[in-house]
Amino acid sequence: MVDKETHFRKLAADHITAIEGLYKVKKWIEDHGLKRAAVTNAPKHNADLMISKLGLTDFFQAVILGDDCEHAKPHPEPYQKALEVLQVSKEHTFVFEDSVSGIKAGVAAGMPVIGITTRNPEDLLMQAKPTFLIKNYADPKLWAALEEVDKAMGAGNGASA
Repeated sequence: MVDKETHFRKLAADHITAIEGLYKVKKWIEDHGLKRAAVTNAPKHNADLMISKLGLTDFFQAVILGDDCEHAKPHPEPYQKALEVLQVSKEHTFVFEDSVSGIKAGVAAGMPVIGITTRNPEDLLMQAKPTFLIKNYADPKLWAALEEVDKAMGAGNGASA
């Protein structure tokens, strides 16, 4: 298993690319002063590699690993731990997820989940009951929802994600 993960990191290091619109949504989140955590079932070295290669090391205030929890996703515990670490309530959060287990975990933790269809078919992700699906972070559906958040927040008075 260790050899497999080491091999994965060697291959992935040169092939990790940002999902379209990632840096635009990153800026929106930063501009709104939202707290943020990466919640992943990936092993620590893989998570660190992906976050670093995407230039997100300083973006996340916490990284919650499934291995650090008694129960990994699809259990809600990793998201519950993120809420605790960030000191935010589920009522003031939202989640981006690209896997069925991740969507199930966020939904079970009581948070709205935006499913991203970059790795899995829409019909499979919809079975996990996300709030809605987007193709990538540039999807007009996402930006329409973020406009509604802006209106509800009074155009950027701060919340948590």
